[in-house]
Amino acid sequence: MQALLSFDKSPPLSAPLRFFLTAPVFAMLAGILLLVDGPEVLASRWSPLTLAATHLFTLGFMLQVMLGALIQVLPVVAGANLAHPARIASGVHATLTLGTLVLVWAFLFPAPGLLHLAATLLGLAILVFLLTAGRAVFAVPTTSPTIRGLKLAFAGLAMTAGLGVLLALALGSGWSLSLLDWVDLHATWGLGGWSAVLLMTLAYVVVPMFQLTPAYRVRASVWMPVSLALSAAVWTLAVLAQLPWLSGLAAWVMALAGLAFAGMTLVLQRQRRRARPDATLAYWQVACMASAVGLVLWRLSGFALVEDWSPLPLLIGVLIMMGGYGGFITGMLYKIVPFLGWLHLQNLAGPGKPVPAMNKLLSEAAMRGQQRLFFAAFALLTAACVWPEWLARPAGLAFLLAHAALLVNLLKAVRAYRACRASLGQAA
Repeated sequence: MQALLSFDKSPPLSAPLRFFLTAPVFAMLAGILLLVDGPEVLASRWSPLTLAATHLFTLGFMLQVMLGALIQVLPVVAGANLAHPARIASGVHATLTLGTLVLVWAFLFPAPGLLHLAATLLGLAILVFLLTAGRAVFAVPTTSPTIRGLKLAFAGLAMTAGLGVLLALALGSGWSLSLLDWVDLHATWGLGGWSAVLLMTLAYVVVPMFQLTPAYRVRASVWMPVSLALSAAVWTLAVLAQLPWLSGLAAWVMALAGLAFAGMTLVLQRQRRRARPDATLAYWQVACMASAVGLVLWRLSGFALVEDWSPLPLLIGVLIMMGGYGGFITGMLYKIVPFLGWLHLQNLAGPGKPVPAMNKLLSEAAMRGQQRLFFAAFALLTAACVWPEWLARPAGLAFLLAHAALLVNLLKAVRAYRACRASLGQAA
């Protein structure tokens, strides 16, 4: 199953690029927070510092890249054309960035008014995106697993945002709410019903395209995201009806779907037509393995043998969010950003005129150097969950350096693109 791509419908490069370049800055802020406060950030998943660092990564890094990718992908892959994409991207990006900063500040320096402001800004940013991009994608007939997955991802984003706004308002207003259940539900939709569904859907396109693998099997590409979305919906019903056994069943289905995706991706990568591995391949392989380990530990965490081990919740979060989503997203950025630069240069040059290859816009050596920093940061942060007093600050420093290097590499690609564009303009 290969998607038919319409690159002539690509939005202006500035539309997705603003999200891609902002994301590493938020990850750097998370590294600074860990470097400054050290073990306190890893004390508990409920610590205000932990919540601040978590949302710097999930909202500031993950969501920024995901929204930017959707603005690029929707017209190209699904034929869902956004009206005024540059204007929408500019407004959503600014509101999302400000809302994330306000939310993190509210965690660090609690004030009800800040939580209300953060909920308003973030809710507005995602609402505008859903009303514009969502309307475009839902107007397209569901003719492929990719389009179905995109629609499910939009529904997941709406649920994640709604629950997040509810929790922010509840904390800011002192509402009586079972926070443990609702925070778990928010995380379930955010990491499973939204992020994982979108990741799978985009993987159906980018893995065969950029890594030269066979296509994902059609049946699997249908049932994996559908099972995630249905499981998140069942979990919601379980929370409302107070049926913990039902949420446990939904969790097992979600974990099995995630393990199936990771295993299938690794198998396809072994069948790739490109013999020489590159940085993106290594990122995705490590991300698949980290996610698989995190999912297994997540389901084992309910057993008496390990449930009282205090580092386990944070360890699971580090494996799935940083090792998994962080690896997937960074690997994807290293393909998407140079490719978009090459594509826009190709359109500018016209047919028959050569433009620099993608590896001239961003070298493999630069990506490999940053990748070593990322893997070191991932290893240190994983170990810091067990030995926070010793390793929290070194992990924060490595995390900061890894994402600073990512930002530098992306800026190198942008500068190379602009230089080539200028030379093409002079030649014309």
